[in-house]
Order: sequence, then C-alpha cells, then structure tokens
Amino acid sequence: MEIEDIKKILPHRYPFLFIDRVSMFSDKKIEAIKNVTADEPFFQGHFPSYPLMPGVLQIEAMAQAAGILIVKISGDDFKDKNNLPLFLTIERARFRKMVRPGDQLRIVCEIVSFKGKIAKVNGQIFVGPDVVCEADLLLGFNPQ
Repeated sequence: MEIEDIKKILPHRYPFLFIDRVSMFSDKKIEAIKNVTADEPFFQGHFPSYPLMPGVLQIEAMAQAAGILIVKISGDDFKDKNNLPLFLTIERARFRKMVRPGDQLRIVCEIVSFKGKIAKVNGQIFVGPDVVCEADLLLGFNPQ
C-alpha cells in the first residue's frame, strides 16, 4: 500500500502523517514503513545539536499503523472518514533505542482483541533488527 492509498484511510497529512508505506497486511497484522529524514520538522527543536525522534511521535506512528489495520479489517460500516479509530489507552510503552535521522522504522502492529468498536493492539517499532519502541494500544472508533 503506497502513500496515496494510506491517505484514503487516514486523515493525517504532513507534517503529522508518519506512515510512508504499508509493506504487509493480513487480517490481524500490519507492517508499515516510516523513513525518518533530517528534514523532519520536529528535529528543529528535539534537539538541534543531536536530533532524536520524540518517543510520543513513535507511538503516534504505531497508532497510525494500527488505525489502518483496524479500518481495513472492520468492514464498510467503519470506513467513513467521520468514524476514525482514536486512542483510548497506551500501556507498557518502552523506548529501547534512539531514533535518528536516516533511520527506517518498520512498524509492526498485531491485534490482540477486537470487540465491538474497541481494538487492543500490540505494537513494536524496529530499526534494522533492533526493537526501538513497543507498546500496547487500545483504540476505539469515535461515536458519530
């Protein structure tokens, strides 16, 4: 899935769209790619002399990948742009290594459970073979 297909699912746009490509998708799992460039706007302030991708933005990238997954598997009833998956909780977030300009993030999210409008997702972000971030996310469709 390329960027134009992703934009059909997620309402996010630059500078807050953190998924460049979906490399794998199944009924319970997604793998997505984010290429971290030196031109990312958050590097201007975090930190100018030693740029690091903020952990909260890594979690956001994970949530965007999870959002694509649950919209794709949830059926036509939930594919309306006004029915977005939103954060409910973030649990057990861990930041294992720094993310720097030039890194390619491989974001892996797997559904643990999906009942009604609530999905529990386990996510991990890899740079190469190393886990740099992991968390359990709870997402729910907004009631509109």
